[in-house]
Amino acid sequence: MFYIKTRLGGETEITTEITDENVFTRCPQCGSEFAVDLAEVFSDGDGDLYGTSIFCDACSRKMRAGRSEEDA
Repeated sequence: MFYIKTRLGGETEITTEITDENVFTRCPQCGSEFAVDLAEVFSDGDGDLYGTSIFCDACSRKMRAGRSEEDA
């Protein structure tokens, strides 16, 4: 089991198990929050929690469409 631990001050802390249902990120382009499955994100064995950015579906589509136009 993996979990996060947040100290609220003094002796108080919260421990939360990390699951495929409670991990979220923000799109670096638009800032929207969305759920991610860490197993899927790191399934290729390459990446790290600090250096990985994930774009939302809408921004990913815009980026792909822009690349398609540049390639034409």
